[in-house]
Amino acid sequence: MLSRTAKSLASHLFGGTCYLCRGAAPVERLLCAACDADLPRLEAPACPRCALASPAGEVCGRCLAHPPAYDASVAALSYDFPADALVHALKYRGELALAPLLARLLATRVERGERAGFLVPVPLSARRLAQRGYNQAAEIARPLAALLGVALAPQLCERLRDTPAQSELPWAARARNVRGAFRCPAALDGAVAAVLDDVMTTGATLDETARALKRAGAARVVNWVVARTAPPQDGP
Repeated sequence: MLSRTAKSLASHLFGGTCYLCRGAAPVERLLCAACDADLPRLEAPACPRCALASPAGEVCGRCLAHPPAYDASVAALSYDFPADALVHALKYRGELALAPLLARLLATRVERGERAGFLVPVPLSARRLAQRGYNQAAEIARPLAALLGVALAPQLCERLRDTPAQSELPWAARARNVRGAFRCPAALDGAVAAVLDDVMTTGATLDETARALKRAGAARVVNWVVARTAPPQDGP
């Protein structure tokens, strides 16, 4: 459910109309039943490590050949229409009332899996945070933490330097772009940490975030992401 503040904002912005089709919709959900049903939920068996489709839910060949620093990934949606429209509206147009909706969609998947001691939104650089005015991952993490009863801990991960946006780079360059970009200033002493991001594409940002958390002592790092992209047919 939306908080009172979020419900008020949603009512002001959308006035009881569905965000996607503009038909009638409950204010607390933002989407009508038909548009909610059209969301590309990820229900097929997936690799437990990277959340890509995998027969029988086994660890995929990519993760076996090149194990990432993170231990598991949970994704709610495929990054296809209309999920991509919701993510873009929050990330680039400042429609913050969508954050609780995305948190609720993710919570329904996370509730089925393992618990975490801390929830860490992927941090933005100081420059990008100043330009955008908010961190979309943090906006989703706040209501998600409340829904799941997990401690929200944005202070556990810092971005050390500004980097070009991952979406602007070819897949092969993304790991180099974020290498060494994060650090964890606290000792985690065997904790299980969940890292939240809006979209997981190559997983490079989440991989580097997990490295920073494990250097600080985290025993296990899991990714909680709203949307997962599929690899290109000719990609890695």
